Amino acid sequence: MATLSPSSFTKNFNSSIDFPITSFQTFAIFGPKLKTEQTHFRLSTSFNVRTGSPLELKAMKEPPGLTQKLDKNRLDRLAESENGCDLFEDLKHRFLRFKKHKFEENLGHFQNLAEGQAPKFMIIACADSRVCPSVILGFQPGEAFMVRNVANLVPPFESGPSETNAALEFAVNSLKVENILVIGHSRCGGIRALMSMQDEVDSSSFIRSWVIVGKNARLNTKSAASHLGFDQQCRHCEKESVDHSLLNLLTYPWIEQKVAKGELSVHGGYYDFVDCTFEKWTLDYKGSNFGKNSRLPVKNRFYWC
Repeated sequence: MATLSPSSFTKNFNSSIDFPITSFQTFAIFGPKLKTEQTHFRLSTSFNVRTGSPLELKAMKEPPGLTQKLDKNRLDRLAESENGCDLFEDLKHRFLRFKKHKFEENLGHFQNLAEGQAPKFMIIACADSRVCPSVILGFQPGEAFMVRNVANLVPPFESGPSETNAALEFAVNSLKVENILVIGHSRCGGIRALMSMQDEVDSSSFIRSWVIVGKNARLNTKSAASHLGFDQQCRHCEKESVDHSLLNLLTYPWIEQKVAKGELSVHGGYYDFVDCTFEKWTLDYKGSNFGKNSRLPVKNRFYWC
């Protein structure tokens, strides 16, 4: 490294120069043959005007192709970083708009929510990014306790603990919600996986191990809609699985007790995001016999379009 005295530059100066240096190396002890080998050195110069640090010359043994590749990689990483920053910059502005136009304009409401929650609804919806219950049904903060999982499935009580039934226990027994709404939707990838699976479950797949919860809905669909094409079977199963999730809800003793007493209502819903329609129905518990293979008796079925 060589250090030069500061010069009178008026701005930061950075440059690099590649130049070859030829070295000679004999290949054979006996004989006049010589081989030339070209080595490139990169001369890097820099000067910091703000600190007045001296101009530095650095020679690095580095072929020009490698230097260009490294520079391109640095630029690619910088571009990726800037794109990521743009995404979060957009999220920042969304948050600040929410704070200004929602939070600060309804400060009393949010202060009450800070002290506790008392939602009337428990929502079980799919994790699909196209299905957002707060956007579709207009839920505001504090109105709905939500769980989203693959294919909006409710496992039966005997399946053991999961994040879905843990949320059910908290919503029903602690928050005292009055309504549970399970929302299915069109073109559900989880239901498509369920309908595509073979009888033997692939234990190495988390998705298959989860969607097997809907196996009864799959069997009923295969029986009732075997004459239909695969896409139509999936659509049939999307609604059938909601009904089976409602039946699974009744396998939880503390849910069935509240439903029997009229303290809790259980509802199904189906959102078709292709034509933006919503179908809603309510489980008719009173006077019904819910056996293992029973069809779901419903009431108050509405079609919103």
